[in-house]
Amino acid sequence: MRPAIKVGLSTASVYPLKTEAAFEMAATLGYDGVELMVWAESVSQDIDAVEELSRRYDVPVLSVHAPCLLISQRVWGANPIAKLDRSVRAAEQLGAQTVVVHPPFRWQRRYAEGFADQVAELEARSDVMVAVENMFPFRADRFFGAGQTSIERMRKRGGAPGPGISAFAPSYDPLDGGHAHYTLDLSHTATAGSDAVDMARRMGDGLVHLHLCDGSGASTDEHLVPGRGTQPTVEICETLAASDFAGHVILEVTTSAARSVAEREDLLTESLQFARTHLLR
Repeated sequence: MRPAIKVGLSTASVYPLKTEAAFEMAATLGYDGVELMVWAESVSQDIDAVEELSRRYDVPVLSVHAPCLLISQRVWGANPIAKLDRSVRAAEQLGAQTVVVHPPFRWQRRYAEGFADQVAELEARSDVMVAVENMFPFRADRFFGAGQTSIERMRKRGGAPGPGISAFAPSYDPLDGGHAHYTLDLSHTATAGSDAVDMARRMGDGLVHLHLCDGSGASTDEHLVPGRGTQPTVEICETLAASDFAGHVILEVTTSAARSVAEREDLLTESLQFARTHLLR
């Protein structure tokens, strides 16, 4: 019998609460581990502190999400090449299997040009898998008002994205980069209008990490509790369960509207129960 697929909780799923709250909730609710989102919160950037939280709550770190969002452009410095390298070293220290990273932004010219080679080189010298995540098209200047300096530089070069044009290089579909390993995010497929089942099929054995969430096809990235949107969440889970998938499934859902700890825990319990039900082997 194949081993059960581990189900983890993204530390982003408890926002606006902090990293420690995610470890505590993962332990309380029975998650198998967490995915560390490295972003503005200071503890998320301090790998020694995260390691201590993992020991204190007896909750392993299954994966590390590199600080590659526009809102984390200055986390661990401004050089995305160095940040990806640091993310892999953080994963090694924490015993995490995977680093999740987005495709480069188009204005990150040097990073984008060497991205595929860097990912391959990092994987060649580490047991950590660097799983490139599917994204969605957007106008870069809609991203929370962030990254304006980079966007203005891009406009001056005549390269700023307009409506419906991907801000990612070579595109928001990570398969265009020819990588070895991928993360499939089901909120991003909803926002992009992508066929999640087809994308999973095209990723094949390279699909090593799933962000289990949902979306309704809105223009914003919703990260709904799975089963509350239009994505084929059940089919994807059952396909992984029937396969030799040896990666992790991470609940990356939005609970920021929760009015109490109990309400947030209810959302995260529902998410975990959904995953366990449909990932059963």
